[in-house]
Amino acid sequence: MLTSDTIIMAVLLGCLISYVPVFLSLFIASTVGFLFFLNMPLGMMVQTLFRSVDNFGLIVVLFFVLCGNIMTKGKMVGKLITFANSMVSWLPGGLGMAGVIGCGLFGAISGSTVATVVALGGFMIPALLRNGYDEDYAIGLMTTSPNLGVIIPPSISMIFYSMISNVSLEGLFLTGFVPGLIIILGVCIYTYVKYKDRKDIQRLPRPELKDLISIFKDGFWAIMLILIIFGGIFTGAFTANEAAVVASVYAFFVELVIYKSMNFKDVKDVCVSSALTTATLLLIVACATVFGRYLTFQNIPNRVAEVVIGSIHSEWVFLFSMNILLLIVGMFMDIISATLILGPVFLPLLSAFNVDPMHFGLLMTVNLAIGYCTPPMGVSLFVVGAMTGKDIIFITKAAMPTMAIQTGVLIFLTYTPDLVLFMPRLFGFHK
Repeated sequence: MLTSDTIIMAVLLGCLISYVPVFLSLFIASTVGFLFFLNMPLGMMVQTLFRSVDNFGLIVVLFFVLCGNIMTKGKMVGKLITFANSMVSWLPGGLGMAGVIGCGLFGAISGSTVATVVALGGFMIPALLRNGYDEDYAIGLMTTSPNLGVIIPPSISMIFYSMISNVSLEGLFLTGFVPGLIIILGVCIYTYVKYKDRKDIQRLPRPELKDLISIFKDGFWAIMLILIIFGGIFTGAFTANEAAVVASVYAFFVELVIYKSMNFKDVKDVCVSSALTTATLLLIVACATVFGRYLTFQNIPNRVAEVVIGSIHSEWVFLFSMNILLLIVGMFMDIISATLILGPVFLPLLSAFNVDPMHFGLLMTVNLAIGYCTPPMGVSLFVVGAMTGKDIIFITKAAMPTMAIQTGVLIFLTYTPDLVLFMPRLFGFHK
């Protein structure tokens, strides 16, 4: 490692440890690199900042964030939870199962873990506690299950990975269904085993067909949003970018006209909130792109590739090493920054070990999603802590059982690429 590399890493890690915001840490490190270690005008750095956000593909992020905020403000989230609860409420631990299924359904619209935590955590944790579920189970479940928001498509992190890798976004979206469904099934089985002998938790009676039909009718417009997004994308009716816009317009129409849960003042508030969230993401994108440009000028990705290829000779060992590294990175860096910075470093390594870029994109997403629940900087830990008044140590311990399920699914999918790529191949998005 060169002296310049050591200095830049020390500056970046020093800023992060000092709680300097991630985007500013990346900007400071990039500025130091351009000023002292590159023989290039500083104007190139400024130019990179502006060009990085002048990307049509970023529009999809704004509109999926907007769609998730509309649902959170209106009644659609409650309709989805009621629908999920009707399917499993009569089983032991049924309300807990409804929570993880609800996270999957909401994640299939919002594309964001934080949005899923905020929308469902504040609703489900009190409901679970009122119905006699253990506090650590309720908090742990709603800390980790929102990870489905970035695993099940549409996923904001997958959008950014597609931008840097040129992998088909539609195909990458399809890789998220299998891990999402396996995680939901695994958590439901864990919940069933944990609560099958508990007599103190009242189970709802098995719903009759007429009740299910009534619940389906009540939640029809919310459920249709999921079908519109995926049906439109994978039938070719519209692209992923267009799907985000269609979803937002549809959600506005349903909440304003059909459910009447919002007024035009709420529309303004939701739009402003979504714009602020998107602006925050764009700041990270811009600064991460500049930092990535510095790494490229210093030839760091190729130097890393040479070291890794020289010391690792097995695909299995390479994938295992990448999992360990990404899990550690996820403890300290948010998923967007990590994807934009590390993606260009790791992508040149994949061909040497015959790793499919689409498969690796899914592994990277799941790894970094787990990072939302790992200390010291897991965002979900702090969001749930603010909701419940619990400290980060309690929440981390509570999250361990369900986080172990997600890690087990990650390891399984690491060595079964054909299972991950089955749906992209089925729909013609992968050879």
